[in-house]
Amino acid sequence: MKLYVGNLSYSTTEDSLKEAFSSYGDIASVAVITDRATGRSKGFGFIEFENEAEGKAAMEAMNNSELDGRTLKVDVARPKSE
Repeated sequence: MKLYVGNLSYSTTEDSLKEAFSSYGDIASVAVITDRATGRSKGFGFIEFENEAEGKAAMEAMNNSELDGRTLKVDVARPKSE
């Protein structure tokens, strides 16, 4: 299950994001989206759980929680539009 994580601090790294979510289950992948030109975070990312139940638990627990001084918005990731 892939989750969208929005309103990330620009200082949040993939490692810190993974650490924040790892207590909810096995994580398949983590990506903080960065600007190609500057390399700076765009303020959102994705986290993929091996198991749907763990993903749902993480989404419910982490939505509106705080990480690096910002209130996270966590939702199910939508497929990439073309």
